[in-house]
Amino acid sequence: MELETRYDPHAHEGDVYERWMQAGAFTPAKEAPEGADPFVIMIPPPNVTGVLHMGHALNGTLQDVLVRFHRMRGRDALWVPGTDHAGIATQAVVEKKLFAEERKTRQELGREAFVERVWDWKEEHGNKILEQFRRLGSSCDWTRTRFTLEPDMSRAVREAFVTLWERDLIYRGARIVHWDCVLQTAVSDDEVEMVERKSKLYYLKYPVKDAAGEQVTVATTRPETMLGDTGVAVNPSDERYGALVGKTLVLPFLDREIPIVADDSVDASFGTGAVKVTPGHDPADYERGARHGLPVLNVLNRDGTLNEEAGPFAGKSREQARKEVCEGLEELGLLEKVEDYVHNVPISDRSKSPIEPLVSEQWFVKMEPLAQPAIQAVKTGALTIRPERWTKVYLDWLENVQDWCISRQLWWGHRVPVWYDEDGVPFASREDVEIGSPHPKTGKPIVRQDEDVLDTWASSWLWPFATLGWPDKTPDLERFYPTQFLSTAREIIYLWVARMVMAGYALLDHLPEEKRCPFSTCYIHATVLDAKGKRMSKSAGNGIDPLDLIEQYGADAVRLSLVLLTREGQDVKLAPDRMEMGRRFTNKIWNAARFVMQNLEGERTEVGAGTPTLLEDRWILSRLARTTAEVTEALEGFRFNDGATALYKFVWNDFCDWYLELVKSRLGEGDSDSAKTARGTLALVLETSLKLLHPFTPFQSEVLYGALRERLGASNGEMLVRAAWPAGERLAVDEAAEADLDVVRELVGAVRSIRALTMVADRMPLAALVIAPSAETRRVLDECHERARALAFLSQLEVAEAGERPPASAVGVASGMEVFVSLGDGVDLEKLKETLERRVAKLEKGTAGAEGKLANKGFVERADPDVVQAERDRLEEMQGELELLRRNLSGL
Repeated sequence: MELETRYDPHAHEGDVYERWMQAGAFTPAKEAPEGADPFVIMIPPPNVTGVLHMGHALNGTLQDVLVRFHRMRGRDALWVPGTDHAGIATQAVVEKKLFAEERKTRQELGREAFVERVWDWKEEHGNKILEQFRRLGSSCDWTRTRFTLEPDMSRAVREAFVTLWERDLIYRGARIVHWDCVLQTAVSDDEVEMVERKSKLYYLKYPVKDAAGEQVTVATTRPETMLGDTGVAVNPSDERYGALVGKTLVLPFLDREIPIVADDSVDASFGTGAVKVTPGHDPADYERGARHGLPVLNVLNRDGTLNEEAGPFAGKSREQARKEVCEGLEELGLLEKVEDYVHNVPISDRSKSPIEPLVSEQWFVKMEPLAQPAIQAVKTGALTIRPERWTKVYLDWLENVQDWCISRQLWWGHRVPVWYDEDGVPFASREDVEIGSPHPKTGKPIVRQDEDVLDTWASSWLWPFATLGWPDKTPDLERFYPTQFLSTAREIIYLWVARMVMAGYALLDHLPEEKRCPFSTCYIHATVLDAKGKRMSKSAGNGIDPLDLIEQYGADAVRLSLVLLTREGQDVKLAPDRMEMGRRFTNKIWNAARFVMQNLEGERTEVGAGTPTLLEDRWILSRLARTTAEVTEALEGFRFNDGATALYKFVWNDFCDWYLELVKSRLGEGDSDSAKTARGTLALVLETSLKLLHPFTPFQSEVLYGALRERLGASNGEMLVRAAWPAGERLAVDEAAEADLDVVRELVGAVRSIRALTMVADRMPLAALVIAPSAETRRVLDECHERARALAFLSQLEVAEAGERPPASAVGVASGMEVFVSLGDGVDLEKLKETLERRVAKLEKGTAGAEGKLANKGFVERADPDVVQAERDRLEEMQGELELLRRNLSGL
């Protein structure tokens, strides 16, 4: 296989992925390998309406890195893919399409026909995002792809619902919910977006009963909801209202009498310190009303118009009612003032309309009994959440958990498996019930099924085990449950993560308790922000399409860049050009591999042939051993960035920049032992590096691995995806070799720094004097004299225990050495002196600024610790450069 001069990812990625698929490389063996522990990840199922975004790209990369790593380590590895039916999102897409193309509503089409249309849409468009995951290189077992609304998943959902019903953990009741008046359904927390809006704050005056001229003023952003007020609350410590607590107010327009109550939750600094209590349309007021026994009134219809409880405003839209209420109050002299006001408004993520808190009859799950085992899972160590700070978010929600509203007024989804007899008596069933059949308890005929569907999360909370065949006790469930790792976003820690843990403990009671937690590690990945640190969103127009990046840079470059940019616990600011680091790396390793294979051509070179005795061979094998251990340990501990960074530095610095340069001269020595050992070492280092790289850059590493094995005459069809992870054979850390070569690298680095400092060309021959007081350092430089001289492009290299600085020389500092380089006649010393003085002045200004910044207690105490440390590092770097510049100026 001949490698082209430049790496073109698009020439390889599609073919490589197809070869993996044809080989069944991502599907576990039919029988678990003997002694192989499972390593299982369930993909967080993306919505069928979704397309790949940067969060998916990052999370997909992290999961794939781990699955490929553990697959190579011989684990029984499985990554289950799938999609979520996304009830409200998918229904909204199809409703919009239906109206745009046929000018019809779903009601006009009818439930059964509409659901068929949604299935048609799903079959045509629903797998798009999974195809995009393939472009990223995801090694999911596509033969096990699941969909949350497929028949087996529906059976699992019914089993869970009926089981909880039988345990008296599901009930129907009136509670306050997020209501979307456009889509006319309750929505979940994750479908509500808080948007900052410019609004008005209205000050309304309510007359005190039997106290002529006395009034209490309340401030509100939603004056139309005053029609549902059943009280006014004040803080008990607010002396302004002490005498009024217990008195009665008269609600304008409706003449409803409402009490003034004292409640600690009232913020006395907001508005007038008195707040209207509308239990039917505000979650905080619902709680306040419950504490004081205030009635709950609903003044809104499902479509957002006002109902008969609103008296003269019945039938009006929310917007029109607001206008008319304010006009009416002004006529009555009860509108004190109106102020401009900026606040966060809850907006439906789907319809983009304001959310209305609304008391509605819904189905609920009692959460407190389910929460206790999920709390204990973290406290006993059965579940670890990383980074650790997210554990508090998880526990805070569970320890203050509210009952879960699981019903939605939609047609697309799992229909609530509850049927009613002619008197409205409900019962839940695992199987469909025929209309007209007798109720199992009352014996009266069944007349209808509940119209609602279940919240999307009511299927995805079963994902870790329903995907493996539950409620049946399948071989997959026995073999692959519980899973080992979940990577997800912080926004759904309680919406999904906590609920999955609850479901595992509640529903898998055939398993011992220690095997019920669905995953042992929950990893909360970073949020990908734009270059300015803002969240990416469609509305902001600042999103970056990962497919565009893959098209421009290649999948491997995108994957590696994302991992290198993302440190655990820190969000990442991303601009498209930051993918360049990945592209530069893939080009670097491609060129290095071409060089190695060109020097292996035409012979059967044994990988690792010969016993390495030369320093550079011992050194690179030691560095490889150390890097292998570092990458392995990092990936075992889910420290993706640490593993990628260690590997990047080894390949780029140690292998490409140093070893290849050190070994080049030996490769032209024909069949000498030195040449053979060099070729064998090159082959071993390249092969091992490709194995280490495979989880991060799977496409390119697979191509190069195949080419290398062919060049070595060992091509037997083995693919890298199935190769064994390097276990360290023939590798050991050689501290002495590393220490010795570090001396050479320090010297060469010092000379290169001097060239950069004095702007002398990289390859201009120069003479150098090294003052090395240490006998050990002099020994190393004596043994490696020719290597060091050649790498530093020196015409002469003298090493001495002591000596004076030569005239017209520049100075560099290396560990335990002083390096003096004579600048020669080709350098204009006066011009150089002027240049260095300008650089000194610039650095003095820079260090003064940094010192001032770090002397500012406000900056040090309030800024991000990483930012403060970066400023300290910058100051230290400038101070070191400044000292070196001054030393050089003193000798000119």
